Amino acid sequence: MEFTHIDKDQRPTMVDVSAKTATQRTAIAECYVYLGSEIMSAFAEAGWSSKKGPILDTAIIAGTMAAKKTSELIPFCHPLNLKSVKIEITPVDEARLRIEARVKVLDQTGVEMEALTAASGAALTLYDMCKAASKDIVIESTRLIEKTGGKSDYHLNPTA
Repeated sequence: MEFTHIDKDQRPTMVDVSAKTATQRTAIAECYVYLGSEIMSAFAEAGWSSKKGPILDTAIIAGTMAAKKTSELIPFCHPLNLKSVKIEITPVDEARLRIEARVKVLDQTGVEMEALTAASGAALTLYDMCKAASKDIVIESTRLIEKTGGKSDYHLNPTA
Protein backbone atom coordinates (compact mmCIF):
# COMPACT_ATOMS: atom_id res chain seq x y z
CA MET A 1 0.00 0.00 0.00
CA GLU A 2 1.31 3.44 -0.92
CA PHE A 3 0.58 6.42 1.28
CA THR A 4 0.17 9.61 -0.71
CA HIS A 5 1.18 12.06 2.00
CA ILE A 6 4.66 10.60 2.59
CA ASP A 7 7.61 11.56 0.36
CA LYS A 8 10.49 9.34 -0.77
CA ASP A 9 12.32 10.09 2.49
CA GLN A 10 9.29 9.05 4.57
CA ARG A 11 8.55 12.65 5.52
CA PRO A 12 5.00 14.07 5.60
CA THR A 13 4.14 16.16 2.56
CA MET A 14 1.24 17.69 0.67
CA VAL A 15 0.49 15.89 -2.59
CA ASP A 16 1.53 17.88 -5.68
CA VAL A 17 -1.59 18.18 -7.85
CA SER A 18 -0.18 20.86 -10.18
CA ALA A 19 0.01 18.49 -13.19
CA LYS A 20 -3.57 17.27 -12.78
CA THR A 21 -6.43 18.58 -14.88
CA ALA A 22 -9.24 20.34 -13.07
CA THR A 23 -12.42 18.27 -13.30
CA GLN A 24 -15.79 18.28 -11.58
CA ARG A 25 -15.49 16.31 -8.36
CA THR A 26 -18.17 15.46 -5.84
CA ALA A 27 -18.32 13.72 -2.49
CA ILE A 28 -21.13 12.64 -0.19
CA ALA A 29 -20.54 11.85 3.48
CA GLU A 30 -22.90 10.93 6.27
CA CYS A 31 -22.91 10.97 10.03
CA TYR A 32 -25.44 9.84 12.61
CA VAL A 33 -26.19 11.59 15.88
CA TYR A 34 -27.89 9.60 18.63
CA LEU A 35 -29.94 11.96 20.79
CA GLY A 36 -32.27 9.45 22.43
CA SER A 37 -36.01 9.26 21.99
CA GLU A 38 -36.88 11.72 24.79
CA ILE A 39 -34.67 14.48 23.40
CA MET A 40 -35.72 13.80 19.80
CA SER A 41 -39.36 14.03 20.82
CA ALA A 42 -38.89 17.16 22.92
CA PHE A 43 -36.98 19.05 20.24
CA ALA A 44 -39.38 17.94 17.50
CA GLU A 45 -42.28 19.26 19.58
CA ALA A 46 -40.38 22.54 20.06
CA GLY A 47 -39.90 22.91 16.29
CA TRP A 48 -36.19 22.06 16.61
CA SER A 49 -35.54 25.28 18.46
CA SER A 50 -33.80 25.85 21.76
CA LYS A 51 -32.59 28.76 23.89
CA LYS A 52 -29.50 28.76 21.64
CA GLY A 53 -31.63 29.17 18.51
CA PRO A 54 -32.74 26.99 15.58
CA ILE A 55 -30.94 23.69 16.11
CA LEU A 56 -30.99 22.13 12.65
CA ASP A 57 -30.44 25.39 10.75
CA THR A 58 -27.46 26.24 12.95
CA ALA A 59 -25.97 22.78 12.36
CA ILE A 60 -26.39 23.18 8.59
CA ILE A 61 -24.65 26.56 8.66
CA ALA A 62 -21.84 25.18 10.84
CA GLY A 63 -21.35 22.19 8.53
CA THR A 64 -21.11 24.48 5.53
CA MET A 65 -18.56 26.66 7.31
CA ALA A 66 -16.58 23.56 8.33
CA ALA A 67 -16.38 22.36 4.71
CA LYS A 68 -14.97 25.75 3.71
CA LYS A 69 -12.35 25.60 6.50
CA THR A 70 -11.18 22.01 5.89
CA SER A 71 -7.72 22.99 4.63
CA GLU A 72 -7.19 24.96 7.85
CA LEU A 73 -8.06 21.93 10.00
CA ILE A 74 -6.49 19.03 8.08
CA PRO A 75 -2.79 19.73 7.47
CA PHE A 76 -2.35 18.37 3.92
CA CYS A 77 -5.73 19.31 2.42
CA HIS A 78 -5.51 21.77 -0.43
CA PRO A 79 -7.52 24.99 -0.13
CA LEU A 80 -10.41 24.58 -2.57
CA ASN A 81 -12.87 26.93 -4.20
CA LEU A 82 -15.99 24.94 -3.34
CA LYS A 83 -18.87 25.29 -5.79
CA SER A 84 -21.58 23.73 -3.64
CA VAL A 85 -22.12 22.47 -0.10
CA LYS A 86 -25.53 20.97 0.69
CA ILE A 87 -26.38 19.51 4.07
CA GLU A 88 -29.55 17.66 4.99
CA ILE A 89 -30.47 16.55 8.49
CA THR A 90 -33.27 14.02 8.82
CA PRO A 91 -34.57 11.71 11.55
CA VAL A 92 -33.86 8.03 10.84
CA ASP A 93 -35.74 6.63 13.82
CA GLU A 94 -37.13 7.83 17.16
CA ALA A 95 -33.64 8.38 18.60
CA ARG A 96 -31.24 9.39 15.80
CA LEU A 97 -30.65 12.03 13.16
CA ARG A 98 -28.75 11.44 9.91
CA ILE A 99 -26.59 14.19 8.48
CA GLU A 100 -25.75 14.03 4.78
CA ALA A 101 -23.19 16.43 3.32
CA ARG A 102 -22.79 16.82 -0.48
CA VAL A 103 -19.86 18.85 -1.74
CA LYS A 104 -18.86 19.84 -5.30
CA VAL A 105 -15.78 21.46 -6.76
CA LEU A 106 -14.12 22.03 -10.12
CA ASP A 107 -10.50 21.41 -9.22
CA GLN A 108 -7.43 19.20 -9.39
CA THR A 109 -8.18 17.28 -6.23
CA GLY A 110 -11.21 15.70 -4.58
CA VAL A 111 -13.56 16.88 -1.85
CA GLU A 112 -13.91 13.79 0.33
CA MET A 113 -12.36 15.52 3.33
CA GLU A 114 -14.60 18.55 2.86
CA ALA A 115 -17.71 16.37 2.86
CA LEU A 116 -16.53 14.45 5.93
CA THR A 117 -15.64 17.69 7.70
CA ALA A 118 -19.03 19.20 6.83
CA ALA A 119 -20.88 16.21 8.30
CA SER A 120 -18.65 16.24 11.39
CA GLY A 121 -19.03 19.99 11.93
CA ALA A 122 -22.80 19.72 11.68
CA ALA A 123 -22.78 16.78 14.13
CA LEU A 124 -20.62 18.64 16.65
CA THR A 125 -22.95 21.62 16.42
CA LEU A 126 -25.98 19.40 17.04
CA TYR A 127 -24.18 18.10 20.10
CA ASP A 128 -23.47 21.64 21.30
CA MET A 129 -27.03 22.81 20.66
CA CYS A 130 -28.53 19.82 22.51
CA LYS A 131 -26.03 19.11 25.31
CA ALA A 132 -28.03 21.03 27.91
CA ALA A 133 -30.78 18.43 27.52
CA SER A 134 -28.45 15.43 27.78
CA LYS A 135 -24.81 14.42 27.98
CA ASP A 136 -25.65 10.99 26.50
CA ILE A 137 -25.52 12.24 22.90
CA VAL A 138 -23.36 10.06 20.64
CA ILE A 139 -21.87 11.04 17.30
CA GLU A 140 -21.47 7.84 15.33
CA SER A 141 -20.62 6.31 11.99
CA THR A 142 -19.11 9.20 10.05
CA ARG A 143 -18.18 7.88 6.63
CA LEU A 144 -17.79 8.55 2.94
CA ILE A 145 -20.78 7.38 0.90
CA GLU A 146 -19.68 8.39 -2.60
CA LYS A 147 -17.05 10.29 -4.54
CA THR A 148 -16.89 11.05 -8.24
CA GLY A 149 -14.31 12.66 -10.49
CA GLY A 150 -10.57 12.30 -10.51
CA LYS A 151 -8.75 8.98 -10.93
CA SER A 152 -11.52 6.78 -9.62
CA ASP A 153 -15.08 6.90 -8.40
CA TYR A 154 -16.27 5.33 -5.15
CA HIS A 155 -19.71 4.19 -4.06
CA LEU A 156 -20.21 2.66 -0.62
CA ASN A 157 -21.28 -0.94 -0.70
CA PRO A 158 -24.86 -0.81 0.67
CA THR A 159 -24.20 -3.79 2.95
CA ALA A 160 -21.18 -2.10 4.56
